[in-house]
Amino acid sequence: MDNTTQATLVSSNDVNGTDVYANDGTHIGTIDHLIIDKESGKVAYAVMGFGGFLGIGEDHHPVPWGKLRYDTTKDGYSTDITEQEVKGAPTREENWYTDRDWERRTYDHYGVPHYWL
Repeated sequence: MDNTTQATLVSSNDVNGTDVYANDGTHIGTIDHLIIDKESGKVAYAVMGFGGFLGIGEDHHPVPWGKLRYDTTKDGYSTDITEQEVKGAPTREENWYTDRDWERRTYDHYGVPHYWL
């Protein structure tokens, strides 16, 4: 086993609060928390905080985990999502994470493969 390989595992505690940047380097939000599929163990969503000042007036939106990629130069995540995509995402009800139809529409909206397949 090669011990020189850099570790790629991270605690969810360390992901919460991590900055997210647009491809052009603009800071667009932070990760509030993760939603993990209990059966597969796959991360399904990063619930991100967008806007606000010091957390006041901040909106939280679930974004498919597949839309984020870790950027070592920023010590944060980068994404190609736009404000229009977030605002145009399917409307979610209180128990959105139990609604597979909502999940299909959301993953299709963001153009990423469904995590449950």
